[in-house]
Amino acid sequence: MGRGSSKPSPPPPPSPLLRTPWREITWGGTRQALKSLKEFQPQNEEATHIRVLLYGPVGAGKSSFINSVNSVLQGRMTNEALASATTSDQSFTKIYQTYKVKKEGRGNFYPFVFNDIMGLEDGDGRGVRTDDIKNALKGHVKDGYKFNPSCSISAGDSGYNSFPSVSDRVHVLVCIHDANKSEIKSSVLQKMREIREAASDLGIPQLAILTHIDAACGETEGDLRNVYKSKHLKKKMGDFSSSLGIPMNCILPVKNYSNEIQLDSDVDALILSALKMMVDFGDDYADKL
Repeated sequence: MGRGSSKPSPPPPPSPLLRTPWREITWGGTRQALKSLKEFQPQNEEATHIRVLLYGPVGAGKSSFINSVNSVLQGRMTNEALASATTSDQSFTKIYQTYKVKKEGRGNFYPFVFNDIMGLEDGDGRGVRTDDIKNALKGHVKDGYKFNPSCSISAGDSGYNSFPSVSDRVHVLVCIHDANKSEIKSSVLQKMREIREAASDLGIPQLAILTHIDAACGETEGDLRNVYKSKHLKKKMGDFSSSLGIPMNCILPVKNYSNEIQLDSDVDALILSALKMMVDFGDDYADKL
Protein backbone atom coordinates (compact mmCIF):
# COMPACT_ATOMS: atom_id res chain seq x y z
CA MET A 1 0.00 0.00 0.00
CA GLY A 2 1.38 3.42 -0.97
CA ARG A 3 2.27 6.08 1.48
CA GLY A 4 -0.54 8.39 0.51
CA SER A 5 -3.26 5.80 1.16
CA SER A 6 -2.84 5.51 4.96
CA LYS A 7 -5.88 6.74 6.86
CA PRO A 8 -5.40 9.99 8.81
CA SER A 9 -5.66 9.51 12.56
CA PRO A 10 -9.00 10.68 13.99
CA PRO A 11 -9.00 14.11 15.64
CA PRO A 12 -8.62 14.06 19.42
CA PRO A 13 -11.88 14.29 21.39
CA PRO A 14 -12.78 17.81 22.55
CA SER A 15 -11.49 18.71 26.01
CA PRO A 16 -14.07 18.45 28.82
CA LEU A 17 -12.55 21.65 30.23
CA LEU A 18 -12.73 25.26 29.08
CA ARG A 19 -9.38 26.93 28.52
CA THR A 20 -10.07 29.58 31.16
CA PRO A 21 -12.59 29.54 34.05
CA TRP A 22 -15.89 31.30 33.27
CA ARG A 23 -16.19 32.56 36.87
CA GLU A 24 -13.42 33.80 39.13
CA ILE A 25 -12.92 32.60 42.68
CA THR A 26 -10.05 33.13 45.12
CA TRP A 27 -8.60 29.73 45.95
CA GLY A 28 -6.82 29.29 49.23
CA GLY A 29 -7.75 32.79 50.43
CA THR A 30 -10.15 31.64 53.13
CA ARG A 31 -8.65 33.78 55.89
CA GLN A 32 -10.21 37.01 54.60
CA ALA A 33 -13.64 35.40 54.10
CA LEU A 34 -13.55 33.89 57.60
CA LYS A 35 -12.53 37.26 59.07
CA SER A 36 -15.44 39.11 57.43
CA LEU A 37 -17.94 36.46 58.60
CA LYS A 38 -16.56 36.62 62.16
CA GLU A 39 -16.98 40.41 62.18
CA PHE A 40 -20.42 40.40 60.52
CA GLN A 41 -23.36 42.07 62.28
CA PRO A 42 -26.85 42.59 60.73
CA GLN A 43 -27.53 46.16 59.59
CA ASN A 44 -31.05 46.06 61.04
CA GLU A 45 -30.63 46.44 64.81
CA GLU A 46 -33.91 44.57 65.41
CA ALA A 47 -32.48 41.47 63.75
CA THR A 48 -30.45 39.30 66.12
CA HIS A 49 -29.48 37.12 63.15
CA ILE A 50 -29.98 36.49 59.43
CA ARG A 51 -32.16 33.42 58.82
CA VAL A 52 -31.32 31.17 55.86
CA LEU A 53 -34.01 28.66 54.84
CA LEU A 54 -32.81 25.62 52.88
CA TYR A 55 -35.21 23.62 50.69
CA GLY A 56 -34.93 21.12 47.87
CA PRO A 57 -35.59 17.52 46.80
CA VAL A 58 -35.00 14.66 49.24
CA GLY A 59 -31.32 13.71 49.53
CA ALA A 60 -30.01 16.89 47.89
CA GLY A 61 -27.58 17.53 50.76
CA LYS A 62 -29.29 20.21 52.90
CA SER A 63 -28.19 18.79 56.27
CA SER A 64 -24.74 17.97 54.86
CA PHE A 65 -24.35 21.58 53.72
CA ILE A 66 -25.14 22.85 57.25
CA ASN A 67 -22.60 20.38 58.66
CA SER A 68 -20.02 21.53 56.11
CA VAL A 69 -20.53 25.23 56.93
CA ASN A 70 -20.24 24.41 60.63
CA SER A 71 -17.01 22.45 60.03
CA VAL A 72 -15.43 25.28 58.00
CA LEU A 73 -16.31 27.91 60.63
CA GLN A 74 -15.18 25.69 63.52
CA GLY A 75 -11.94 24.80 61.73
CA ARG A 76 -12.56 21.09 62.37
CA MET A 77 -14.92 18.32 61.27
CA THR A 78 -18.37 18.46 62.95
CA ASN A 79 -21.68 16.62 62.60
CA GLU A 80 -24.19 19.11 63.96
CA ALA A 81 -27.19 18.63 61.63
CA LEU A 82 -27.18 14.80 61.69
CA ALA A 83 -27.20 14.16 57.95
CA SER A 84 -28.67 10.85 56.87
CA ALA A 85 -26.05 8.41 55.59
CA THR A 86 -28.60 6.59 53.43
CA THR A 87 -30.06 8.21 50.33
CA SER A 88 -33.66 7.01 50.42
CA ASP A 89 -36.54 8.82 48.76
CA GLN A 90 -38.06 9.54 52.18
CA SER A 91 -37.14 12.78 53.94
CA PHE A 92 -34.77 12.46 56.90
CA THR A 93 -35.58 15.89 58.40
CA LYS A 94 -39.01 15.95 60.09
CA ILE A 95 -38.76 18.98 62.38
CA TYR A 96 -38.39 22.70 61.71
CA GLN A 97 -35.13 23.23 63.50
CA THR A 98 -32.85 26.26 63.76
CA TYR A 99 -29.13 25.57 63.57
CA LYS A 100 -26.77 28.08 65.17
CA VAL A 101 -23.02 28.10 64.60
CA LYS A 102 -20.78 28.57 67.62
CA LYS A 103 -18.09 31.20 67.63
CA GLU A 104 -14.85 30.84 69.55
CA GLY A 105 -15.49 31.68 73.18
CA ARG A 106 -18.34 30.68 75.46
CA GLY A 107 -21.95 31.33 74.56
CA ASN A 108 -21.14 33.21 71.36
CA PHE A 109 -22.86 32.40 68.08
CA TYR A 110 -22.54 33.76 64.56
CA PRO A 111 -25.41 36.18 63.77
CA PHE A 112 -26.82 33.94 61.06
CA VAL A 113 -28.83 30.73 61.43
CA PHE A 114 -30.00 27.92 59.17
CA ASN A 115 -33.33 26.18 58.97
CA ASP A 116 -33.56 22.83 57.27
CA ILE A 117 -36.97 21.49 56.29
CA MET A 118 -38.38 18.18 55.10
CA GLY A 119 -37.26 17.38 51.59
CA LEU A 120 -39.68 17.86 48.71
CA GLU A 121 -40.99 14.48 47.56
CA ASP A 122 -42.72 13.27 44.41
CA GLY A 123 -46.53 13.24 44.65
CA ASP A 124 -49.07 14.74 47.04
CA GLY A 125 -49.15 13.92 50.77
CA ARG A 126 -45.39 13.19 50.87
CA GLY A 127 -42.60 15.42 52.10
CA VAL A 128 -43.04 19.00 53.25
CA ARG A 129 -46.17 20.85 52.14
CA THR A 130 -45.60 24.06 50.21
CA ASP A 131 -48.03 25.95 52.51
CA ASP A 132 -45.78 25.09 55.47
CA ILE A 133 -42.81 26.62 53.67
CA LYS A 134 -44.81 29.74 52.86
CA ASN A 135 -45.68 30.09 56.57
CA ALA A 136 -42.02 29.53 57.50
CA LEU A 137 -40.96 32.32 55.12
CA LYS A 138 -43.19 34.75 57.03
CA GLY A 139 -41.89 33.54 60.41
CA HIS A 140 -45.09 31.75 61.44
CA VAL A 141 -43.48 28.33 62.12
CA LYS A 142 -42.01 27.87 65.60
CA ASP A 143 -38.73 26.09 66.18
CA GLY A 144 -39.34 22.40 66.88
CA TYR A 145 -42.58 22.16 64.88
CA LYS A 146 -43.01 18.63 63.48
CA PHE A 147 -44.12 18.67 59.85
CA ASN A 148 -47.23 16.74 58.89
CA PRO A 149 -47.21 15.68 55.21
CA SER A 150 -51.02 15.33 55.20
CA CYS A 151 -51.96 18.78 56.54
CA SER A 152 -50.36 22.22 56.82
CA ILE A 153 -49.82 24.28 59.95
CA SER A 154 -52.51 26.91 60.64
CA ALA A 155 -53.25 29.70 63.11
CA GLY A 156 -54.17 28.23 66.48
CA ASP A 157 -51.80 25.24 66.17
CA SER A 158 -49.24 25.00 69.00
CA GLY A 159 -46.39 25.32 66.49
CA TYR A 160 -47.83 28.48 64.89
CA ASN A 161 -46.19 31.81 65.68
CA SER A 162 -48.89 34.49 65.34
CA PHE A 163 -46.60 37.47 65.94
CA PRO A 164 -43.26 36.85 64.21
CA SER A 165 -40.36 39.21 64.93
CA VAL A 166 -37.87 40.42 62.30
CA SER A 167 -35.56 37.60 63.40
CA ASP A 168 -38.28 34.93 63.06
CA ARG A 169 -38.73 35.70 59.38
CA VAL A 170 -36.67 34.13 56.61
CA HIS A 171 -34.20 36.57 55.03
CA VAL A 172 -32.81 34.44 52.21
CA LEU A 173 -34.21 31.31 50.56
CA VAL A 174 -31.68 28.77 49.29
CA CYS A 175 -32.49 25.83 47.04
CA ILE A 176 -30.15 22.85 47.42
CA HIS A 177 -29.87 20.53 44.42
CA ASP A 178 -27.69 17.49 43.69
CA ALA A 179 -25.63 18.08 40.53
CA ASN A 180 -25.27 14.32 40.13
CA LYS A 181 -29.00 13.63 39.96
CA SER A 182 -30.98 13.32 36.75
CA GLU A 183 -33.77 15.76 35.90
CA ILE A 184 -36.04 16.85 38.76
CA LYS A 185 -39.45 15.13 38.68
CA SER A 186 -42.20 17.44 37.41
CA SER A 187 -44.27 17.33 40.63
CA VAL A 188 -41.19 18.24 42.73
CA LEU A 189 -40.27 21.01 40.27
CA GLN A 190 -43.80 22.39 40.55
CA LYS A 191 -43.48 22.52 44.36
CA MET A 192 -40.10 24.27 44.03
CA ARG A 193 -41.60 26.86 41.68
CA GLU A 194 -44.48 27.51 44.12
CA ILE A 195 -41.97 28.12 46.92
CA ARG A 196 -39.97 30.46 44.69
CA GLU A 197 -43.10 32.42 43.77
CA ALA A 198 -44.09 32.79 47.45
CA ALA A 199 -40.61 34.10 48.28
CA SER A 200 -40.68 36.44 45.27
CA ASP A 201 -44.02 37.88 46.41
CA LEU A 202 -42.40 38.69 49.77
CA GLY A 203 -39.29 40.11 48.08
CA ILE A 204 -37.05 37.47 49.72
CA PRO A 205 -33.74 37.03 47.85
CA GLN A 206 -33.01 33.56 46.49
CA LEU A 207 -29.92 31.51 45.76
CA ALA A 208 -29.26 27.93 44.70
CA ILE A 209 -26.49 25.58 45.80
CA LEU A 210 -25.41 22.75 43.51
CA THR A 211 -23.94 19.95 45.65
CA HIS A 212 -21.97 16.77 44.82
CA ILE A 213 -20.05 18.48 42.01
CA ASP A 214 -17.20 16.00 42.46
CA ALA A 215 -19.47 13.00 41.86
CA ALA A 216 -21.09 14.75 38.86
CA CYS A 217 -17.83 15.49 37.04
CA GLY A 218 -14.60 13.46 36.90
CA GLU A 219 -12.53 16.55 36.09
CA THR A 220 -13.76 18.26 39.26
CA GLU A 221 -13.36 15.08 41.30
CA GLY A 222 -9.69 15.00 40.25
CA ASP A 223 -9.16 18.71 40.97
CA LEU A 224 -11.88 20.85 42.58
CA ARG A 225 -10.31 23.95 41.00
CA ASN A 226 -11.70 22.76 37.65
CA VAL A 227 -15.23 23.58 38.85
CA TYR A 228 -15.55 26.73 36.69
CA LYS A 229 -13.70 25.14 33.77
CA SER A 230 -15.92 22.04 33.58
CA LYS A 231 -18.18 22.19 30.51
CA HIS A 232 -20.44 19.53 32.05
CA LEU A 233 -21.02 21.49 35.28
CA LYS A 234 -21.59 24.74 33.40
CA LYS A 235 -24.28 23.00 31.33
CA LYS A 236 -25.78 21.47 34.52
CA MET A 237 -25.99 24.93 36.08
CA GLY A 238 -27.50 26.37 32.90
CA ASP A 239 -30.14 23.63 32.73
CA PHE A 240 -30.98 24.11 36.41
CA SER A 241 -31.22 27.88 35.91
CA SER A 242 -33.65 27.38 33.01
CA SER A 243 -35.85 24.83 34.80
CA LEU A 244 -36.21 26.79 38.06
CA GLY A 245 -35.72 30.35 36.82
CA ILE A 246 -32.82 31.21 39.14
CA PRO A 247 -30.19 33.35 37.36
CA MET A 248 -26.76 31.80 36.79
CA ASN A 249 -25.04 34.38 39.03
CA CYS A 250 -27.22 33.16 41.92
CA ILE A 251 -26.23 29.48 41.49
CA LEU A 252 -23.16 28.35 43.43
CA PRO A 253 -21.51 24.92 43.12
CA VAL A 254 -20.08 23.33 46.27
CA LYS A 255 -18.72 20.05 47.52
CA ASN A 256 -20.04 19.08 50.95
CA TYR A 257 -17.81 17.27 53.39
CA SER A 258 -18.87 13.62 53.42
CA ASN A 259 -16.10 11.02 53.74
CA GLU A 260 -13.22 13.37 54.64
CA ILE A 261 -11.71 13.36 58.11
CA GLN A 262 -9.89 16.68 57.76
CA LEU A 263 -10.64 20.04 56.15
CA ASP A 264 -9.55 20.93 52.62
CA SER A 265 -8.87 24.56 51.63
CA ASP A 266 -10.46 24.21 48.15
CA VAL A 267 -13.67 22.71 49.61
CA ASP A 268 -13.66 25.55 52.17
CA ALA A 269 -13.24 28.21 49.47
CA LEU A 270 -16.42 27.15 47.63
CA ILE A 271 -18.46 26.80 50.84
CA LEU A 272 -17.34 30.20 52.16
CA SER A 273 -18.03 31.85 48.80
CA ALA A 274 -21.61 30.53 48.94
CA LEU A 275 -22.07 31.39 52.63
CA LYS A 276 -20.82 34.97 52.19
CA MET A 277 -23.31 35.55 49.37
CA MET A 278 -26.20 34.13 51.46
CA VAL A 279 -25.38 36.34 54.43
CA ASP A 280 -24.95 39.46 52.26
CA PHE A 281 -28.24 38.90 50.38
CA GLY A 282 -30.11 38.12 53.60
CA ASP A 283 -28.66 41.14 55.38
CA ASP A 284 -29.75 43.50 52.59
CA TYR A 285 -33.30 42.10 52.80
CA ALA A 286 -33.47 42.21 56.63
CA ASP A 287 -32.33 45.84 56.54
CA LYS A 288 -35.52 46.79 54.65
CA LEU A 289 -37.89 45.16 57.18
